[in-house]
Amino acid sequence: MSFDTKQFKRLERAGYDRLGPRYLAAAGARSELAAALLAAARLEPGQRLLDLASGPGLLARDAGAVVGPNGLVIASDISEGQLACCPDLPRVAADGEALPFAATCFDRVLCGLGLMFFPDEQAALREIRRVLAPHGRLALSVWGAADDVPLVECALACMRRLLPPPRVARPSIFRFGEAGELNRRLAGADFCDIDIRPHRFTVGFADAAAYWQGFLDLAGGAAESLARLPAEKQQALAAAVAAELAPYAVSGGYRLTSTVLLATAGPV
Repeated sequence: MSFDTKQFKRLERAGYDRLGPRYLAAAGARSELAAALLAAARLEPGQRLLDLASGPGLLARDAGAVVGPNGLVIASDISEGQLACCPDLPRVAADGEALPFAATCFDRVLCGLGLMFFPDEQAALREIRRVLAPHGRLALSVWGAADDVPLVECALACMRRLLPPPRVARPSIFRFGEAGELNRRLAGADFCDIDIRPHRFTVGFADAAAYWQGFLDLAGGAAESLARLPAEKQQALAAAVAAELAPYAVSGGYRLTSTVLLATAGPV
């Protein structure tokens, strides 16, 4: 059985629609990442900005405060359920691989922890380059290598241990986790002046249950697949994840330090 990109996107959309405002609450724990990405983007008042894979618009809202009333920020996501969480923002539900915007209409495109979820990341990058003005910049973040992202990898390791392998593998969310590989993908879509830097951040959880719920509240398509499992299997996963979390135990819970790559680039 071959990988079905349309089914993958339907599952992602359904997962994030299901999460709704729960994603908004859970994403607050990663506010440090949003600040780092905005700093890398070097925003200025009056700029026109697209926040791609915006989710509930947290990054877009912070960017709007910088570009000000003379600027423009549009939040775009494949999930209408997520965009419904930011009714105060201009928003467009769209597939990032086929954007409904005119060429060269944005000064900045942001994509926070989103590129890994595009099955055809080259199509998405070409679309980003198309809508960027000649002087524009892309600023994005992606997860680092799996071993450097226990925040996600602990949950995935538990799933691999307890569940049978999927009939068709999903694109790995860590596939751009090496700077050289991310640079190659950006250059392959005709971006230049590429700058990639690691950024480490720490998130704490009171117990394994809080960690597991935090994962489910951010996991989109994976959470949608897990929600379709029998209740006893869901409960077994929630109980078993403590084994993966053991190396990160501290007094009062767990602390997990993970790495993202922050990249900026301009169109050729």
